[in-house]
Amino acid sequence: MSKEKLTGISFFERYLTVWVLICMVVGVLIGRYLPAIPDFLGGFEYAEVSIPIAILIWIMIYPMMMKVNFTSVKNVSKDRKGLYITWVVNWLIKPFTMYGIAAFFFFVVFRHWITPDLAQEYLAGAVILGAAPCTAMVFVWSHLTKGNPAYTVVQVATNDLIILIAYTPIVAFLLGVSGVVVPWDTLILSIVLFVVIPLAAGILTRVMLVNRKGVDYFENKFLPKFNNTTIAGLLLTLVIIFSFQGDTILDNTLHIAFIAVPLTIQTFFIFFLAYLAAKKLKLTHSVAAPAGMIGASNFFELSVAVAIALFGVTSPVALAVIVGIIVEVPVMLMLVKIANRTKHWFPAKQENY
Repeated sequence: MSKEKLTGISFFERYLTVWVLICMVVGVLIGRYLPAIPDFLGGFEYAEVSIPIAILIWIMIYPMMMKVNFTSVKNVSKDRKGLYITWVVNWLIKPFTMYGIAAFFFFVVFRHWITPDLAQEYLAGAVILGAAPCTAMVFVWSHLTKGNPAYTVVQVATNDLIILIAYTPIVAFLLGVSGVVVPWDTLILSIVLFVVIPLAAGILTRVMLVNRKGVDYFENKFLPKFNNTTIAGLLLTLVIIFSFQGDTILDNTLHIAFIAVPLTIQTFFIFFLAYLAAKKLKLTHSVAAPAGMIGASNFFELSVAVAIALFGVTSPVALAVIVGIIVEVPVMLMLVKIANRTKHWFPAKQENY
């Protein structure tokens, strides 16, 4: 990928997979050789939610929520075919194909290496990850494919609204099918803590600053101050999580590869499903590319939060979600390259979003 195509993606985001791997190693080493640190941090919990990790997740999510301009929803063109693709693929297909693909690999293909109980927990992690479409990095993927900015904002805005309604029942239904008992109060609390409150705070901050100092100040001076906040919060969170997961990872190194296989297949499948549907409907590339990207990538901040809140920091469920983060960035960069090379598949007309 050329330097020109990487314009707009920060240094930390560009090499996110490298930083994630470094954090994994550092966390594992801390857990193995400095166990007093995770023991100390583990003492700060409330209702099975780690307070240090909750703070870091807020640091991740808040800057992202400030970027969402919900007034863009009112400006959607009468031609909403691109949005229909996003909604159908993200909410009526993606969670269920994730369940099916992951269950097939964990219970059938890898059954000789993964016990049924462990397969069930890995499946729960895959479901939690797959039921939450991306609301942050999709802006990066859209930019790299020269996606329509207004359309991408509408995608994100409507997905955030749908998450509030659909995420809890979908996850609860699929985890129930897989034999996992879901504490609804904990799941709903996670949505409130990690979506509703930061989303409200982000909107309030945006409205107040835009009204006081204007859009130019907010977008060009205020938001850039948080450019690396989300990534920094994510990396620190991973260090803590991997310090708790150290022994599990060292004892199950091969399982990380096992988990990565269905997650990678799911990512490619969902991208091409939405991307080719957009081609079939003769949408422009600037709409088709982000339509494929938003479903292929995941809202991993929310997924980490829910996995930890429901099953704990040291659970195999949380490990499965973390593997999703490791896999996502290199796979998505491959999809960006594919999208850019297939731009000629789509008409050149402009969409009025």
